[in-house]
Amino acid sequence: MSKEMLRAFEVLEDEKGISKDVILEALEAALVSAYKRNYQQAQNVEVHFDDKKGDIKVFAVKEVVELVMDSQLEVSIEEAHEKNKAYEVGDKIKFEVTPKDFGRIAAQTAKQVIMQRVREAERLIIYNEYIDYEDDILTGIVERQDRRYVYVSLGKIEAVIPPEGQIPNETFQPHERVQVYVERVENTTKGPQVYVSRSHPSLLKRLFEQEVPEIFDGTVEIKAIAREAGDRSKVAVVSNDANIDAVGTCVGPRGTRVQRIVDELKGENMDIVQWSDDTATFISNALNPADVLSVHFVPNETSCVVVVPENHLSLAIGKRGQNARLAAKLTNHKIDIKSEADFEAYTQTEEYAIRFGEKAAAVEESEVAIADDSAAVEEYVALTEAVDEITEEDQIALDDIDEGNFDAETFEAEIDEIEGNDEVIFGEELDQQERLNEER
Repeated sequence: MSKEMLRAFEVLEDEKGISKDVILEALEAALVSAYKRNYQQAQNVEVHFDDKKGDIKVFAVKEVVELVMDSQLEVSIEEAHEKNKAYEVGDKIKFEVTPKDFGRIAAQTAKQVIMQRVREAERLIIYNEYIDYEDDILTGIVERQDRRYVYVSLGKIEAVIPPEGQIPNETFQPHERVQVYVERVENTTKGPQVYVSRSHPSLLKRLFEQEVPEIFDGTVEIKAIAREAGDRSKVAVVSNDANIDAVGTCVGPRGTRVQRIVDELKGENMDIVQWSDDTATFISNALNPADVLSVHFVPNETSCVVVVPENHLSLAIGKRGQNARLAAKLTNHKIDIKSEADFEAYTQTEEYAIRFGEKAAAVEESEVAIADDSAAVEEYVALTEAVDEITEEDQIALDDIDEGNFDAETFEAEIDEIEGNDEVIFGEELDQQERLNEER
């Protein structure tokens, strides 16, 4: 091995970032394999490389024994003492067995090892570079397209757009520049592989960050995106500055900002709506351009019935139900759209009673009334529970509370009546009843 090889190691370390120690370690392991392949012996062989002189030496490691059974693996204690009297049984001794023509084999092996390490280092460098672009967008050049994949050059690597990442019916011309969303980067046995997308909702988010400085710096925030790639998208935005209109900022002067995004996505329609922390308002905004009269939420569900004017029903639903479908994705609610007349008829159906739970609504109203006059209710309940035998009139009053027919204004008269009829509750029986209640 020549000193030129040592200089080559240093160049690789400087230019490729491959440590010389890593190369030497791999080279020594490869030389052991080469020795075994050429000389049919490597069970106890070690290869040492002198990184100062560039020399390579092969050593056979033998164990010191009393009686030699295998001369390739063992050495007698007498022979060991000829080298050094300090050797004992069980010690390991190295004997140089470097073949005369081993330099040629070493040179070929070194070349293979270096090339392999260079390829691995280049792959790792590319992987480390593009893993930083994950969840971001890059501009690439279309190289070719087959029946399944679109291949896009990103400079040092060729990325692929899988079928699920392509926009339906979108075609490309060779050498066309396109912006793609880097969905994931994998380090495979064949090298790094970059998967990009044109249909991912986050592509839309990154494009808005490029075109709208207020989104990039956080003044305007994108709260939700619903997208049917290549056809239509809805974007919900909110401003963190009361002096800035979120929707107008994203649209830009004469629509220039949003138009650049539409052009990049080859005509994909774009609806930008105002986000609101009030769910009903947000759903109303999401159904733009249709007007919404009211939103009725189904108890204990993420679904609602939206009432719109008769002449806006088809507009709210959209072509093939697209507007309603995108609004549902945007708000994460199941949306049922009805006209005024249809909703009025719907309220008379059994389905409406089941879905919206009239009984549950009545209980909810009673809870609100009780909360409005909790002190009177507590007194009323305490008085009625303390009586040993509740009168029929008292039971009717309690049933009214349970059924949501509670009238706070009548409580005072009813309480007085109970007090007059059941004075015993203010004596020992009341104390006893209260103790029982506490024990329960």
